[in-house]
Amino acid sequence: MSILDDTKRQKREIRFRIRELIGQLSEKQKEKEADAVFRKVESFPAFLQAKNILIYWSLPDELPTHTVAEKWAANKQILLPSVKGENLVIKKYSGKDGLKKGAFGIEEPLEDFDSRAFIDLVIVPGVAFDKNKNRLGRGKGYYDRFLEKIDAPKIGVGFDCQLIEKLPVEKFDVRMNKVVVPSLIID
Repeated sequence: MSILDDTKRQKREIRFRIRELIGQLSEKQKEKEADAVFRKVESFPAFLQAKNILIYWSLPDELPTHTVAEKWAANKQILLPSVKGENLVIKKYSGKDGLKKGAFGIEEPLEDFDSRAFIDLVIVPGVAFDKNKNRLGRGKGYYDRFLEKIDAPKIGVGFDCQLIEKLPVEKFDVRMNKVVVPSLIID
């Protein structure tokens, strides 16, 4: 077995194990952990100064973001990713009524975002993170391809159970500037 095959196998096993752990969390626990994470994120200078924030519209197995997206939309331009082919396309969030099901059943906005405008901060989901600020995604590479082109600070967010000691990484995996889980901030 090659090193590459072993890395892919390790990533698959981590994804499976984390999915099981998240599946054991109640909706109440998920919301409680999301509140703890976003209280921290909202205190960061990068957040306070940001005008255009790219966040994600959470799926059931991700740290919930619907409430915070609604809350922030009053004072900041909230942006959400949309999958188009092999890439992420950024769209403006204008409220829940402006969302439709897109690729993979993920809710996404209808309104495009002027790609020439600046993204000040990116809040990034992940299946798992490690203490070196590495991120493990779902395995399709959408975020890695997008994030390598962005200069904005990247904050990975997740549940406590999504933080592990060390992730297997490959050359195309993009590191976060910070990782935030309820019990810890990794700078």
